[in-house]
This record gives sequence, structure tokens and C-alpha cells, in this order.
Amino acid sequence: MRKQVFVIWAIMIAGLSVQAMAQPGGNIRGVVTDAASGQTLSYVTVIVLNTNPTVGTTTDEQGAFNLPPLPVGRYNIQASFVGYEPATIREVMVSSAKETVLEITMKENVQALDEIVVRPKTNKEAPLNPMALAGARMLSVEEASRYAGGFDDPARLVGSFAGVAGDVTSNSIAIRGNSPQSLQWKLEGVEIPNPSHYPEIGGVGGGILTAFSSQVLGNSDFLAGAFPAEYNNALSGVFDMALRNGNNRQYEHTAQVGTLGVEFASEGPFKKGGRASYLFNYRYSSMALAGDIVGGDLEKVSDMRYQDLSFKINLPTKKAGTFSLWGIGTSDGFISDLPDDLTGYDYIPIEQKARQYMGAAGLGHKIFLNENSYLKSTLAATYAKNHSQADLYDANRQNPQQILDMLDKNVSLVFNSCLNTKFNARHTNRTGITLTGLFYDDNYNIVPNYPYSNGEPMMNFADADGSSLLTSVFTQSSYQFNEQFTAQLGLNVQYFALNRHWTFEKRASIRWQASPRHVFALAVGSHSRHERLDYYFVTTPETGNRLVNKNLDFAKAFHAVLSYDLHVSDNMHFKVEPYFQYLYDVPVVPGSGISIINQTDFYMSKQLVNDGKGRNFGVDFTFERYLKGGYYYMLTASAFDSKYRGSDGVWRNTRYNRHFLTNVLGGKEWMLGRKRQNILGVNIRLNWMGGGYYTPLDEAASLAGQRPIEDENRVMDSQNPAVFVAHVTVNLKINRPGLVHEFGIKMLNVTGKKEFVNFDYNYRTGQMDKTGAAVSIPNIYYKVTF
Repeated sequence: MRKQVFVIWAIMIAGLSVQAMAQPGGNIRGVVTDAASGQTLSYVTVIVLNTNPTVGTTTDEQGAFNLPPLPVGRYNIQASFVGYEPATIREVMVSSAKETVLEITMKENVQALDEIVVRPKTNKEAPLNPMALAGARMLSVEEASRYAGGFDDPARLVGSFAGVAGDVTSNSIAIRGNSPQSLQWKLEGVEIPNPSHYPEIGGVGGGILTAFSSQVLGNSDFLAGAFPAEYNNALSGVFDMALRNGNNRQYEHTAQVGTLGVEFASEGPFKKGGRASYLFNYRYSSMALAGDIVGGDLEKVSDMRYQDLSFKINLPTKKAGTFSLWGIGTSDGFISDLPDDLTGYDYIPIEQKARQYMGAAGLGHKIFLNENSYLKSTLAATYAKNHSQADLYDANRQNPQQILDMLDKNVSLVFNSCLNTKFNARHTNRTGITLTGLFYDDNYNIVPNYPYSNGEPMMNFADADGSSLLTSVFTQSSYQFNEQFTAQLGLNVQYFALNRHWTFEKRASIRWQASPRHVFALAVGSHSRHERLDYYFVTTPETGNRLVNKNLDFAKAFHAVLSYDLHVSDNMHFKVEPYFQYLYDVPVVPGSGISIINQTDFYMSKQLVNDGKGRNFGVDFTFERYLKGGYYYMLTASAFDSKYRGSDGVWRNTRYNRHFLTNVLGGKEWMLGRKRQNILGVNIRLNWMGGGYYTPLDEAASLAGQRPIEDENRVMDSQNPAVFVAHVTVNLKINRPGLVHEFGIKMLNVTGKKEFVNFDYNYRTGQMDKTGAAVSIPNIYYKVTF
């Protein structure tokens, strides 16, 4: 490993000696398509804004364009065409070693041009999915790599969006007061397991960082509520991710070495002059290396090893459509060893080890049936496995007792297909089906009061090996009455064969363009999600081998989102979104205040019934200045209330009811060098949010039992203090012809703020300690692109 790192460093440092013989610059090319039909548009005018003389071109018969070479820097690109609304792509980066490839979508006008006044539509004000009229935002891969706190991780990036609460200790996110586990991850149109490294080690729905690298990730959508009918099995939100296509004209490579490990990406054509391309990224991250260099919190997790691989092969054909082969996979290993000498060791002496794997791969196909219709289909498989074990030692580090042996393995075979038809400029319909074969193998052996034990043997809480089927059918139509009003209506039907439950989910939305600067939208709909498969196979000591949760219904929610967008200026945008969510049929523990909404443990050992409810309401604010003149900023704020009702009929605060969220982020770029070819960037994000709720302990019972015992009469009764967290990113890009060097540091939680995790019994003091954790991760790196 050391030899490999040395070789990579030698190659990178040698590249610094390359001298610039000409003004460094790069190319921008791409394709322009109709937003509704997906067909390419010929003879569209594409220009670079604010250039003198104007730099521009037109698309050819295949809708492709190629702009003249441009100096290093950022540009705004605008496409215009008779009968279509102008479209603007902002903050496009041109570098000297990587060609920039864009896909610009344009919306057709439904009235004659002399009857309306239109303004260019910017790519940052709307999601990629034209069916999402409210509650959604495009996730820019460029922002993920630039924003402080993004850490090249889309899950951490969205923590800066209004209504989204990030986590100090992981990348889990709570959308508008909902549990992180109610979020759905999709990749290339297929639902995938949580793609985070070490998923659910610190709580369900999160991990350390996702396997999505900015080297392969394409612009994607983040939907925070009332999403279109094509999304099934999602309760709070959807991450609709996409991998970009590789460059099919030239070979491009990126290598990176940093305190978190090494990474290599490559893309290019299969053969010169062909249309097919490949793209892959491999990342090996050694937390031990980071711990040795940095120490502190990283040293505590120095026994973590993880790696990931992602790829996409794009294969266009002349008559049979476009095929794509894609995949993503992770491998995580974790060992937590006790010190040889337990003198002064305060807490329960446990050694843990875990192996976790996640994978998803698919074959996609898209074919245009005529000039107004296309059929898009995917056949995919997903895989997730977690095998965790733990041993408890006595005070002399002797007599180990196994207290955990948990195997959780899930395989899904997925087929989905949708037909998109643009009947005319006003009416577009999207109809499809998804069939998901679910294969599971669960075997949970855990001591009853894990991780505490007085010698009790492990009990089996779930043991199942079998298969089932989840079927979803949807249809959704979008109708534009005129340039001011657009309405959409959809239906999604789900069937879960495991217990024969159905859902019929209606979705509707309307958008009103009151003026060129003011836009209003309203979206409503019902949504549902089945539980983790292991929950359905729980047995309890009281019920023996009876599956107490086998007949659990879908948890359901009704969403309503009202949106107001104000186009302040060409580079400023203001948005307000009030919302209301009503949750029902939520699984809860009978006769108690325990609800799945607050679940953080990675396993379930209790009987559940669909008697729970919940309600979330609030308002989100976003004010954003796009990057112009070398700087940008964004202010977001949310005020909300999140309550739930258990089986006992009492309304309480949810664990995620922080009441308020605020973010201030911004950055500045300076063009340096004799030819202004180098870029120095500084970015910062400040986050202030209310603390989460928790159940306090029954102090007497806890001290007597020498383990945390929650007070059942005060469920979710206490709130943690507010949290203030700061993130910083600094990087320098040195552009040379055909080569870019980048040096940088990305720092999470520079304030070192800790947030409450759990209670632990302190054997030395004989007291219960309220323990917290903070992840302050510095990634000091060097990257070269060539």
C-alpha cells in the first residue's frame, strides 16, 4: 500500500513541473433536448452570457453543440429557440484538463411569442424532473464538491437546504421532522439500499459518508415532500440520483491522495470516433492512515476500512436505442478492540466487529418510439449484507461472553419500465410499472438488554429466509393550460405480497406563473412505505415463535406543500415553502409511547401495531445569490413542529423536533496567476439548529440495574441544547494545458461541537453519564486531473 501511494505521489508531483506555453482553457459542449419528450432540438442558439464579442454557436441536426475554446473560469450558458422558453445553465466551470459536457432541457411555449413575456429559466430554480412542481430541488454535483460541509457527499450537502436537519455524528438527515429511515435512495430509477459507508452503525438511516463520488455523480433531484406519482415506497423524501455519462471524445483521468485515503477515476471513449463511453471511480479510504496523521476523534475510529467502486458504461446504437450498464458497491470493515489494560476504563468493556456490503447494478435501455414518445426500462439487482458481532468482557478483560451475532442480508431483483408521451405542447403523460422481488435472510441473536448483560444468554429475535414481491404501477399527466397555469394529476398503486396489503396514492399539483418574477405552486398527495423486512419477522419472549409483526400495514402520510418563488434578479432567488404532513398507520408498540418514528436501534425486538400517528408542519425560507463576480451566498431557515402519537393516545415531540434550523453559507473565488488561470476558493457554512428530543432515565432503576433504563412516564420529554456547527473548505486549483493540480482542505465541524448520543453507566464513578460525540473530519488532499 505504501509503495502504491508513493508512486501516485511521484506522478502527481512530477506533473507540477509542466509549464504553461499558452493560455490554459477548455471546451464546453453538449446537447439540447425538449424537456417533455426528451427529443433533441436542432438549430438552437447557444451563447456564453456576458462575453464581448459574444461567444456562441447553434446545435446541429442531432441537437449537439460545441462552443469555441474558453479561458479557465466560470460561465453562464444560455440556449434560445423559437417556440421555446430560454434556458440558462449557471456557474459552468471550465478547466484546462477536463472537457465540460452539458445537457440543456428546454420547455416548449404553448402560446404565440407576441402574447407573452418570458424570461430565461435557470437550472438551479427547478428540479430535473419536470413533473415535480413543488418541494423539490436539483442537487448539483458541482455544489457538492464546492459547498463547505458537503464533503463530496450529497447527504451532507442537503443539510444546507431549508427543512433538512443534518447530524453532527453521521450523514443521516431528517426532512421536515421525519425520521431519516423514511427517506428513499434511488439510483438510475431504481430504489437501492442506504449507500453510506457503515450504514446504521450510529443509528438507522445514516452512515459516515455515501459511496457517491463527485467524479461520477451527475446532477440529481432531492425531493422533500409531495413528490410525483412515479415515486413509490417513500414516506418523507427521495434522493433521485443519477450517474453521468463518460466523455465519448477524449480520455480524462483524476487521481487523489488525502488523509482519508486514495481515489482514482477514469473516463473516455471505447474507441476514437465512437459514441460509446465508460466511466468509473475507485476509492480506498484508510481511516487508520487519517488517525495516525491527525489523531483525535479520527484515531478512535482507526480500525475502520472501507472502499467503494462505481461505474457506468453508455452504449448508444443507431436503431435499437441507448443501453447503459451501471453499478455501485461498497465494502466496510470495522473492529473495535479493548485496551489490554482496563484500569481506568469507565464503561462497559465490549469488543465489536462488523462486515458490511452494499451493491447495486443494472442494465438500462431508452428508446424513442417516435418523435414524441420514449420507453425507458431497467433491469437491476441490489444487495446489502451486515454481519455484526460483539463480545462482553469482565473487569479483568477475561471471560468473553457473546452478546450480539446479527446477520441481515437482503437481495432485490428489480424491473421497471415507463412510457413517456408528449401528446402536444400542453399535455405530457408518464406511465410505468415497477416489480421488485425481495429476498431476505435474517438471523438476529442478541442479549435482551444489549449491550448490558448479567450473563443472560442471547435470544433470537428474528430468523427468516424467504422471498416476497412489491409491485407498483403509476400514471401521471401534466397539462399546461397556458403560460401561467400548469396542473398535474397522478396515481400510484402498490401491492406488498408478503402480507397482501394495498395502497392507492393520489397526487396532484398546480403551478401559477403570476408574472415573469413571481411563481406560486401547490402540491398534495398521499404516500406510503413498508418497513424494513426484518421487522416483519420479529418474535418476542412472550409470544414464542409467533411472528407478531407479519401483518404490519404500510405506514402512510398525506403531504401538502405551498411554494412561492421570487426571481429577485438574474442572479438572486427567494423561495418560501409552508407545508403540512399528516402521518397515520404508523407502527407503534401497543399500550406505550414508543413509535417507529423515533427508532434509532439497528434492530427491532418488540411487537408493533399500526395505531400511531404524526403531524409535521412548518415553513422553509431560502435566499440565494448565485455565483457571480467570484462570490455566492445562501441563507436558509426553517421553523417547524413535529409531533407523534403512540398507542397510548398521547401526543409528544418526535426525536427530530428541533423547532428551528438555520444555515448561512457562502464562498469566494479569486483568479490568480500571470494569466489568471489559477483559482483559489474559500467556502464556509455556519449551521445553528435546535436540539433533538430524548427520553430521560429512571435514575433509581438505572443505578440499581447498572444500565440505562428509560423513564416510561417521560417518553420524549427532554430536549438537548441547540447546536452550532461550522464547516470550512479551502482549495487551490492550478491550471496548466491538459493538467490541473488541486490542493485543499475540507473540514467538517471545525467547532468540535458534540451532540448527545446515549447514556452509559460509569463503572468507576457508579453514575450514569450522558455521552456525546463529535465528528471533526479534516480531509487534506491533493488531486490531479489530466
